[in-house]
Amino acid sequence: MKDFVIIGHKALTTGDFSLNDLPGSAGRMDILCRCINTALFLSHGMRRDINVHLVLLGEPDPGKIIRFNGEQLRYLSPDERSSGSLIKKALEKDATPFESQSTPGVWIRRGGLAKLLEEFTENNRRIYYLHEDGEDMRNTSTLSDDAVFILGDHMGVTEEEEGAIKAVSAGTLSIGPLSLHSDHCIIIILNELDRIGLKQTEAQSET
Repeated sequence: MKDFVIIGHKALTTGDFSLNDLPGSAGRMDILCRCINTALFLSHGMRRDINVHLVLLGEPDPGKIIRFNGEQLRYLSPDERSSGSLIKKALEKDATPFESQSTPGVWIRRGGLAKLLEEFTENNRRIYYLHEDGEDMRNTSTLSDDAVFILGDHMGVTEEEEGAIKAVSAGTLSIGPLSLHSDHCIIIILNELDRIGLKQTEAQSET
């Protein structure tokens, strides 16, 4: 499984928001919805080997993690309102330190970035921080099928978050010289990983 972690600094942490106003009343939940859809959808299918972790830090009850698991996911359509609805249902559940499933493939629990970083590190996962000043992703030879990518929302990441990520990361990667939207970063990352996978398959078939 590949994992994408998106930090939502303003994303509302209760289900009390309107699906008709995801950018406003939900604290830019629209950004997180676009990241979910970009990470999981193909033209005529879905990527089943991906987890998307939303770290919700907005008011009134910050510190919740919602995980979308591509392998088990159901009832998701390729539009922001659909993913927003699944987030809303998850936030209507009482969050505890342990994951509970709200709908098939969608899980919620209490926690934040530090908890995720700890778990990924314990499982020897390669964690990458995305920043335009990092190493060109196309020049990196250490990417694996179980890589973890950390992205911020429209506010980026704080200095404290950046320090925590860099302390455990395998490196900082760049996908280009300009700062891009998080969902755009995800689709470029996946395209590069698709190309790497294709080259590996072709190399194996030639041996």
